[in-house]
Amino acid sequence: MAASSMDDGAPPFLPYGRQDVDQDDIDAVTAVLRGDWLTQGPAVEAFERALAERTGAAHAVACANGTAALHLAFLALGLGREGTGPADAVVVPSVTFLATASAVRHAGAEVAFADVDPATGLMGPEQAEAAIARAEAAGWRVRALAPVHFAGQTADMAGLGALAARRGLAIVEDACHAIGSADAAADGRLAPVGSAARDFGTQDFGAEAFGAMTAFSFHPVKTIAAGEGGAVTTNDPDLAARLRRLRNHGMERDPAHFGDLDAALDAAGTPNPWYYEMAEPGFNYRLTDLQSALALSQLARLDAFVARRRHLMDLYAERLAPLFPLVRPAARVPWCRPAWHLCAVRIDFAAAGRSRAQVMADLRVRGIGTQVHYIPVHRQPYWRRRYGALSLPGADAHYAQTLSLPLFPAMADADVDRVVTALAGALAPLRSTAETRC
Repeated sequence: MAASSMDDGAPPFLPYGRQDVDQDDIDAVTAVLRGDWLTQGPAVEAFERALAERTGAAHAVACANGTAALHLAFLALGLGREGTGPADAVVVPSVTFLATASAVRHAGAEVAFADVDPATGLMGPEQAEAAIARAEAAGWRVRALAPVHFAGQTADMAGLGALAARRGLAIVEDACHAIGSADAAADGRLAPVGSAARDFGTQDFGAEAFGAMTAFSFHPVKTIAAGEGGAVTTNDPDLAARLRRLRNHGMERDPAHFGDLDAALDAAGTPNPWYYEMAEPGFNYRLTDLQSALALSQLARLDAFVARRRHLMDLYAERLAPLFPLVRPAARVPWCRPAWHLCAVRIDFAAAGRSRAQVMADLRVRGIGTQVHYIPVHRQPYWRRRYGALSLPGADAHYAQTLSLPLFPAMADADVDRVVTALAGALAPLRSTAETRC
């Protein structure tokens, strides 16, 4: 589904990202509308089964959105200080969306912000270690790492997994950018993001080396869309059960976990059919059947979406080469086979003599939408009030130069040329104008 053309005959506006919905997707949602279940029905379970199979995880728990997925994962770990003990903390890279850090606080823990590699936007073991040291100096007890897979590329999970194993930490992967991405073992085998243990039985993918849970988002600009939607994958059945309870008000319907058997059972010892218990406070984080049907249909197209995004990113790398070093494509990490979510390039705005705001405005006039991913979260007023000013130079350097260009499956190859031509003009407007007059 291509972007619509403007009424004046100009080329269609290219946003930085958008959904791709076809007739099969529409038919899937229509079938739910004509059925008996709009929510809490069979489409949810069907999507969860398909997602678990696609990622290689034992369990997939669907929920309302990616933020809910992160919140549920941190809650399932049991974070939060009890009594007067040290505060729990989670290591979070500063280059991420607001939700990663906010979900930690909503779960009752502190955020130990980590720096990133400015060329990739990814937190590595060295940055995580530094964040742990700062957290321990503050008197916190670090409980987990929350690596964020940025733009479709994964963080160094082998290194972070080894760090977590040494220190006895859980890992919650924020894979909201990375459905369809995979990590590569030394022998070339691929481990899909979301497979949790990723146990290849090798030094690269040992059973202890990866995290407990992986959170996904199915927002319309992500690789597959559910309108809004999210999921958590895990190999741990106890975590999966707790995730399911927490997404549904903490409600427990399994008789094996009932505490008040006098109320739960009839005189013959049979569970009363209406009975449930609240094991702990939870939330209404359920995904509807409408959203699940769309997500399931989109999941069937994931390989095609990923292949198209990879092709477009290869074109960008080729077409942007003449603008080097003013413009640099995303630095690629060797361990990942990415399903690109963003085309986040690095631009030396100072060398161009143009501010990022000027470049974005010029591109918009030319029908090109862009975005910035992200303002480092440690800079946000809430976190500055809570923790004071932090020095994270890698995150600041990444922010200073990043700009996300259009990337979505319905783009034509020629659209990449159009974007790059417009970018070259926006970075050198006086030269571009002179050339046009000639």
